Amino acid sequence: MKKLSLEELNRMDVGSYRQVPKIPLIVILDNIRSGLNVGSIFRTSDAFRIEKIYCVGISAVPPHREILKTALGATDAVDWEYRKEGVELARALKKEGVKLIVLEQADSSVDIAHFTPETDQKYAVVFGNEVGGVSDDIFHMADRVLEIPQFGTKHSLNVAVCAGIVLWKLSAFWPKEKNN
Repeated sequence: MKKLSLEELNRMDVGSYRQVPKIPLIVILDNIRSGLNVGSIFRTSDAFRIEKIYCVGISAVPPHREILKTALGATDAVDWEYRKEGVELARALKKEGVKLIVLEQADSSVDIAHFTPETDQKYAVVFGNEVGGVSDDIFHMADRVLEIPQFGTKHSLNVAVCAGIVLWKLSAFWPKEKNN
């Protein structure tokens, strides 16, 4: 066994990344205050070839220095856009046929382990504010509410950790070649 060097990883450049097909997942950051969390989610979205990120409301946006610190250049690769109003964005995406998935603890939530996306469908996954979660108006528009089961004394995970788990799990349903 041998640890691979950066050269051996054969990573594509930003121009090539922008040309490869993305999986039909959109990330909506609903009032994510921490630039470090936003940057981490950009980096995770790059890793799993997420189609686009929307930063909504008070969410930090590039080139915020905390975002750049954790994104490590992913803000140059991942398509993103700022929107002031999350409800208007959610409404527009649903009108385009995008299914809205909210990550939240709720009485109607589905354990993420039991959710299988339709691979011919586009989804938008909403991650909420570090304290208040997904805004109520967007929550009530959801087509599906997913939850990551937790078994400890805390009843929440850091939003960037949640994004990592959810995007890894969902991206696995769409095939990708390593470098194309």
